[in-house]
Amino acid sequence: MAFLPSLSPTDLRHYHRVVTYSMQVRSHFDVLVWLQGDMQHYLPHDIMIAAWGNFSDGAIQHDIISTMAGVRSKNSNPETLTPLLLHLFERWTELGNRPLSLNSGESGFLLSNTGLNCALGHALQTMRSAMAHGIRDERGSHDCLYVTFSTKESSSDAELAAMATALPYIDTALRQVEHLPHQTQDTPAPETMPVVHQVLVDGLSVREDEVMQWVALGKTNPEIGKIMEISEFTVKNHLQRVFKKLDVTNRAQAVGKYKALTNHV
Repeated sequence: MAFLPSLSPTDLRHYHRVVTYSMQVRSHFDVLVWLQGDMQHYLPHDIMIAAWGNFSDGAIQHDIISTMAGVRSKNSNPETLTPLLLHLFERWTELGNRPLSLNSGESGFLLSNTGLNCALGHALQTMRSAMAHGIRDERGSHDCLYVTFSTKESSSDAELAAMATALPYIDTALRQVEHLPHQTQDTPAPETMPVVHQVLVDGLSVREDEVMQWVALGKTNPEIGKIMEISEFTVKNHLQRVFKKLDVTNRAQAVGKYKALTNHV
């Protein structure tokens, strides 16, 4: 079903005003007000997730746009959300890069087990339908995928057509907004990120072990906080416990002892 030809002259003028507002967006709040306001008339949804990066190697980032309590980008865990986004991107590619719709049934959309107890995980379990569409970057490795989730039982053909028509404007709007503080463009790709040891060093927890791997790679506390999506204060607390467990007093000693021990695990 063609979207624009189906609109009355009055609706067409209104739609034109709505999409041209994309050029005025300057903040995440602007995007939220726009997508949860007039755009709902054409593209109804409760949650929108925008993902970008290199989907072939999984090095992607995301923004979450929703008015639902706690459903925010900074509260989400990429480890639990990324597999879902990669799967949807693969489905979109298999469909010939055309908008796709999905129905979840009574269970909603599920993240991995480790993501079930977060606001986003709970919210997605209440969603009943979703639409996904993307934009290919043929000159680089910066493809984009946009996914809307709704409590409606299904998406209509008109809504799929509207998503295809409106997506370039949504993409333009988000490209004008700065990264959130917890996001970083130089986050290492998954294949370059350290792997948590199966045998923990001298009783270190999984998170302490991960912190020490980043420390051993020369990352600062603020950098580690951004990578792991935790506060710098939390990084310091992890390191204090590591120092105690490794019986060292400073960062250099901790790295030396950690490297010596990991060579034997």
